[in-house]
Amino acid sequence: MTAELVRGQNHPLTQTRLEIRVSAGAPVVAGATLSDDEGRVHGRDWVAHPGAPALPGLEVPRQAAADHRLAVDLDAVPEAAHRVSVLLALPTGPGDPDRFGAVAAPFVAVTGLDGSEVASYTITDLDAESAVVALELYRRQGAWKVRAVGQGYAGGLGALLTDQGLPDARALAGEIGEAVARGLARTVAPPPPRTAASGASAMADATGAASHAASPGTHPSDGPPRSTQPQSPAEPQSSPAPRPAHEPQPARPSGRTGPVNYTHPGRQAPAPPVPAPTAPPAEPGQPAVPVAGDATGWSMDERLYNQVWGMFEDLARCVAAYRSAVDFADSRMEQELDKALSDPRSRIGGQGDAAREAARAKHGQLVDRAREVLDRDLAQLAAESAVVEPALPPAYAGWDNPVWHAYGSPMEIPMALRLGDLQLPESRGVGLRIPMLVRLPLERGMWIDSGRSGADALTESDELRRRALRSAVELAARLLAVYPAGEFAVHVIDPAGSAAGALAPLVRAGVLAAPAAGVAGVSDVLARLTQRVDLVQMAVRGGAADALPPDLDTAEQLLIVNDFPHGFDDRAVTRLRYLADEGPAVGVHLLMVADREDAAEYGPVLDPLWRALLRLTPVPDDHLADPWVGHAWTYEPPHVPPGSRILEQVLEEVARARREQGI
Repeated sequence: MTAELVRGQNHPLTQTRLEIRVSAGAPVVAGATLSDDEGRVHGRDWVAHPGAPALPGLEVPRQAAADHRLAVDLDAVPEAAHRVSVLLALPTGPGDPDRFGAVAAPFVAVTGLDGSEVASYTITDLDAESAVVALELYRRQGAWKVRAVGQGYAGGLGALLTDQGLPDARALAGEIGEAVARGLARTVAPPPPRTAASGASAMADATGAASHAASPGTHPSDGPPRSTQPQSPAEPQSSPAPRPAHEPQPARPSGRTGPVNYTHPGRQAPAPPVPAPTAPPAEPGQPAVPVAGDATGWSMDERLYNQVWGMFEDLARCVAAYRSAVDFADSRMEQELDKALSDPRSRIGGQGDAAREAARAKHGQLVDRAREVLDRDLAQLAAESAVVEPALPPAYAGWDNPVWHAYGSPMEIPMALRLGDLQLPESRGVGLRIPMLVRLPLERGMWIDSGRSGADALTESDELRRRALRSAVELAARLLAVYPAGEFAVHVIDPAGSAAGALAPLVRAGVLAAPAAGVAGVSDVLARLTQRVDLVQMAVRGGAADALPPDLDTAEQLLIVNDFPHGFDDRAVTRLRYLADEGPAVGVHLLMVADREDAAEYGPVLDPLWRALLRLTPVPDDHLADPWVGHAWTYEPPHVPPGSRILEQVLEEVARARREQGI
């Protein structure tokens, strides 16, 4: 899995022969330096650049281009070198941009020789800088790691190399500029774009002669010309099915300084057969206008699913960038204060007070600037959410969405199901919530935790249990509603009968038989579902699906377990663990409504059970984390609005469709 780095984050390298790929929105110069354990470059022979592209273990391109590939062999790097720094700089020719703030944020990826990404980093927060240290590969205790640096220099390559301790840095920077200019002079300009008027003559010329010229972004010795268009940081090979905090998995945590990019990598897959709606062109200098379904996909549902994931990734990135900027400001202020107080002379005559005030003022400016960027991105995401939310289909929509009032039994299973909402502390001010979607069919069971949590320690335990049961009923109703009639069934184990009131909507609609009660009821339901799992597993493994008993219900099964472990003996607990592990693969899903403390007498025996289930809470709680930057996401369960009868109406429609199917 690719490590999506943010500034300052590191990642171990398990390979020593690597390729570093650079993608930018404009031609850039790529180079690299070797430095010792203190970060100092000993001389020119420790700098790889277009004029001297090869060093032991390093080879860089000879020309400025929008896309680069740098070859690295860490085993061949000299022992005295402890760091390999990857440098990017803007060319200094006429017409070239003079600052990174005027071009798209460069993307850098460390890959294996087979092209598989190891780590990636999008360099954001650049403005007046014209040179930047993108990444560094460094030795640590005999092993190599990669760190996202993103340190920019407004003074260009000369200032960058000076900061790394190179004595004649300015002179070498000038020579690099000359080498780039000489390379550009040797290239052949590309042909002008074809127009309707010139199309016929151009085709005629092509039939009579053929020519091969290097593009401006290549050098004759570099092999075939490479595209000068920026590559997407990650081109999905298929429809993305990431699992966020909700189902932790993948993405690209990197901050942004510009407005939210509505064409981020998750929305740049090859165009689907059905074109997605496009936004009207934005006014110059204004943010893009959000449109529901502007992501890629074969259907509107898939495009909306991918768009929701894009919003989740965007929120993770911009908050990560803000937190990183605040951490940097805090660290810088501490360093400046330490420096001011370390000299006894600065404590006399008010010099120390002035230094402290200057450090605090600079800290405030950095934080204010970061907050301004964050507020801008949050406002755009909130605008996109306001457009996307009303367009969601029932499976993705909240209970307060009007789409439920036009609900009809579906003909096919949707891509995903909404389990609630996610938000970060920074997004609460604008009311931004991201739908928490999980793919269907479910790949793991769920556990609605009815115990006390740190986020809501004041709620009475009985009230938490009532809320947990209500959440379970609403989730079961949603699953019944999004599956075609007859393709989903619900069973309930309620040993003490304490869930009768909460289960009433399901029972009245006729979509749920009487819950199993007592020890005998628990044993009977678990035995039947365990037998079903065994039969289906044998049929699938033996390739004999037609040999299943005719009375076997082939619909997906959901087992709701309330008041665990009351009514469970050791045999029943073993069967429950078996269903949690083996059931999802053959269509048997578990939904636990339980307080883990109630089962504490089992000790670590049940630890695998809790780990196998996706923990949800009946009250807002920040127990979910994404795998990219470790944000603690606040999960909010979906609830039917007070006084609404939408749940009963939906269940009545489900029951009607089941009756028409003879169920």
